[in-house]
Amino acid sequence: MTQESSQEIMEKIVSLCKRRGFIFQSSDIYGGINGFWDYGGYGVTLRRAVEQLWWKEMVEDRENIEGLDSTIICHPRIWEASGHLEQFSDQMVDCRECKKRYRLDQMEDPSKCSACGSNQLTDPREFNLMMKTFVGPVFDEDHAAYLRAETCQPIFVDYELIRQTCRQKLPFGIAQSGKAFRNEINPRFFTFRSREFTQLEMEFFCRDDKAMQWYEYWRQQRWNFYTQTLGIPAAKLQVSDHENLAHYAKAAMDIEFAFPFGWGEIEGIHHRGTWDLSRHQEYSGRDLRYLDQETGERFLPTVVETSCGLDRICLMLLANGYAEDQAETRKEGKKEDVRVILRLPPCAAPVQTAVLPLSKKLAEPAARIYQKLRTFCRAEYDDGGSIGKRYRRQDEIGTPYCVTYDFDSENDQAVTVRDRDQMTQDRISIDRLPEWLLGRIHANSAFAD
Repeated sequence: MTQESSQEIMEKIVSLCKRRGFIFQSSDIYGGINGFWDYGGYGVTLRRAVEQLWWKEMVEDRENIEGLDSTIICHPRIWEASGHLEQFSDQMVDCRECKKRYRLDQMEDPSKCSACGSNQLTDPREFNLMMKTFVGPVFDEDHAAYLRAETCQPIFVDYELIRQTCRQKLPFGIAQSGKAFRNEINPRFFTFRSREFTQLEMEFFCRDDKAMQWYEYWRQQRWNFYTQTLGIPAAKLQVSDHENLAHYAKAAMDIEFAFPFGWGEIEGIHHRGTWDLSRHQEYSGRDLRYLDQETGERFLPTVVETSCGLDRICLMLLANGYAEDQAETRKEGKKEDVRVILRLPPCAAPVQTAVLPLSKKLAEPAARIYQKLRTFCRAEYDDGGSIGKRYRRQDEIGTPYCVTYDFDSENDQAVTVRDRDQMTQDRISIDRLPEWLLGRIHANSAFAD
């Protein structure tokens, strides 16, 4: 791709997402609502595929991690205990001239409006990010509640119930995927910073003297997930250790990706100590200490956390996969045209295999192949338009393999498989096709044998 500004690249990604039904602004026909996004047919499939890869790797393939699906609205005291009602805020300023509003820490020059250049700014003031609602028929403070700002707090609250019912001993973890809400002052960078998003979090409970070993273990495991399972080049990732730690933390780091707009966090690994459980023990009055049956010792477990954003991971895959190259064209006066490609990893691609009959006369045998393939992979049948246009469309939605049934297929019982990235075309017998595709779709993924 030619040298372009980060804004131009992001605009192309946003345009592709809307054009092909990946992601578009919520309430679009009403002009949209800032900070909220809807995932269309291909987007929701990509999203669910990534979530399932994470869930399988973190929960299904491990005996010492249990799952949880908690409510979005929790008891308000949870957010008192966690400190969110008191401390979960950003500093906000307004421009008196153009009425633009900013988060103070996101301004290039805190003394000047980024939009109009005026220095007529309000004094910074605290703005709590919790989204408030009411439970019951009366809208007063006695019935106030909050949409959860993070999925980890219900894990701490349910920790003892999960441990007992699942008969787990230390060390063990609890994982949860679900919606979280933050009333961001200035949502930006497409889906990177939104007001409604999905978190994938795991809290690992262990003895304090083993916590740093587990911290290093999960640090490496999560790095491997991005580089090996999702195929993100290591050169586009970096680890950023926190210099300023929370008073209860012993270590914290972020895994960051090189987005077009700069480095951005996709996951954090944190040594949280015993702070969360101690706070909930204090505010609830329940004893949350762990009893070691062998030694008779009672203590609060130390927690190591892994926390990532599903929306950010999907945006990373879109940004990493977006590419353009030159392709032959039959358009009058043109020898070549720009081909847009979305190089998504096969394990996460919304369509893993597309079946394309060369002619509608070949629809019946091609459809039989499609019905067979869709039993083990995400497949799509496409017979609209010329074969070239269909290839282009599949390239834009990230389909790694296109299977073409042509007029020779009836005689040699084979099809042509086109590789999205290599642009190679292999003639594969129909009998061998499922095995051939499976070996490539699930290579290096969490679903590989």
